[in-house]
Amino acid sequence: MDSTEVAPAADTYPKKILEYMEGFLVSKTLFTACELGVFDVLLAAARPLSAEEISQTVGASLDGTERLLAACSGLQLLETHQHNGQVSYSNTEQASLYLTRSGSATLYHSIQYSSRTIYLCWHYLTDAVRDGTNQYEKAFGVSSKDLFHALYRSDEEMVKFMQLMNSIWNVCGRDVITAFDLSPFKVICDLGGCSGALAKQCTSAYPECTVKIFDLPKVVQTSREHFVKEDDHRISFIEGDFFNDPLLEADLYILARILHDWTDERCVELLSRVHKACKPGGAVLLVEALLYENGAGPLTAQLYSLNMLVQTEGRERTGAQYSAMLTAAGFTNIQYRLTGKIYDAVLGLKEA
Repeated sequence: MDSTEVAPAADTYPKKILEYMEGFLVSKTLFTACELGVFDVLLAAARPLSAEEISQTVGASLDGTERLLAACSGLQLLETHQHNGQVSYSNTEQASLYLTRSGSATLYHSIQYSSRTIYLCWHYLTDAVRDGTNQYEKAFGVSSKDLFHALYRSDEEMVKFMQLMNSIWNVCGRDVITAFDLSPFKVICDLGGCSGALAKQCTSAYPECTVKIFDLPKVVQTSREHFVKEDDHRISFIEGDFFNDPLLEADLYILARILHDWTDERCVELLSRVHKACKPGGAVLLVEALLYENGAGPLTAQLYSLNMLVQTEGRERTGAQYSAMLTAAGFTNIQYRLTGKIYDAVLGLKEA
């Protein structure tokens, strides 16, 4: 380049970096509006409300409420209305559907868990990256040697986590259950099936099947107390520890958001137990957020993998990595499908 030429000026405004820097502000704004019940109040009112009306109903300061509502409007979670110089607010369609407690596809409980548990753990992400270990003990003062006791620090925490699982499967469950044709499998065992939300998606998509949920005694008891409605004879609960107790014989085993909690060695151990219990010609369905083989994404799965570092001893993986573990456990003809949603599906067969 001639010394007199001037190089093209680089874009000196780091828009994307600034957006990333402020990302936690967006999350916490959403978390706070949900926690205060702003979207619930507006749904119940069935008309636009002023900041003063909302602040009085949720029990918050007028100044703080005005700022929160303005931010939610900027995030396109609320719609604004002006009349005689007065500003009022109403929910957007998505806010009523996903952010209210009573919304048919509510993510409210998932948001609460993110705010009160995941958000606190991520304060120690730097330590997790340095140490290569989860940070539950630092975040909550609870030993993380036992994953069950780390995830379920109290009965209240267990209910919150199970509500989170319900909300996720209400949004993504049918996509993963129908990623493959599971109709040939009549007896299904959902290992670690929690409250049965994914099992309900199974019986809805495949009316001929029955689903047995195999989970720890405390989880089963909590499910029966808070979640189970005795209106579907095709779904039943069995108490047990899938690492230590004999597994139920079934045509298909589902492990949804299970393997990402564990090391590769523990995953192969569990999959080998599943293979041994599985009927010849049966299969196992893994439901996880799959990473691209080239490591370039998707971003959600990459962030979830960091979350596994902060919270568990596991990680998110590629389809090929799950395929290798399934092969090591004895499964064959392994396929995986991307759903375009948060979670994807991997299917492995046991030879007849």
